[in-house]
Amino acid sequence: MDTITTNIELLYKKAKEYADINIELIKLNSIDKIADVLSSLISRVVLFMFVVMFVLLINIALSLYLGELLGKDYLGYLVVSVIYLFLIILINYNKDKLIKTPITNMVIAKLLKSKSMSNRSKTTQDGIL
Repeated sequence: MDTITTNIELLYKKAKEYADINIELIKLNSIDKIADVLSSLISRVVLFMFVVMFVLLINIALSLYLGELLGKDYLGYLVVSVIYLFLIILINYNKDKLIKTPITNMVIAKLLKSKSMSNRSKTTQDGIL
């Protein structure tokens, strides 16, 4: 009877260790995916900030140039503003296709991305998985 009890206790300990290891693995995988998504988004935001600064300075230069051609500085700014008004209207009608869908697809792809195949095959050969 002692051997059955001992075997059950060992089985319980092994099952508890297995569950704890799986929970830890899930936590680590979640942290990895969240870090991957956040780092990707932050790098895109930084790049976006530099693009915005570039576009801003180009627009100021274009406005001043058009103002010089038209004879009044404010006319150059008005022309550039009207161009942006048309862009805002165009983007507003296509915002799902141009903004929402690509960002959603990027986040989903990052979350569903698995580690490289060489990493997977190595762990299955070692008997870990």
